Amino acid sequence: MPVPRCPLRNDRQPPMQPPAPPPPSDPVPDDPRPRPPEEPAPGDCCGGGCAYCVNDRYAEELAAYREALAAWLRRHPGAAP
Repeated sequence: MPVPRCPLRNDRQPPMQPPAPPPPSDPVPDDPRPRPPEEPAPGDCCGGGCAYCVNDRYAEELAAYREALAAWLRRHPGAAP
């Protein structure tokens, strides 16, 4: 006598597999392009000769951005400069 089958069991379908992850479109996915610093507005500098002027800070941030961008472009050779 055959063994009764469970109505909830389906032997005809293979077990579910999780979907394959999509191929990475970027060789370094968690490496966003550096963003340039925001340029100070013309009225941000008081013109008083401050020891640390907003324009000085911007120049430092711009130099750091240019270095970071150059390094990023080396890691992403196909990206537009």
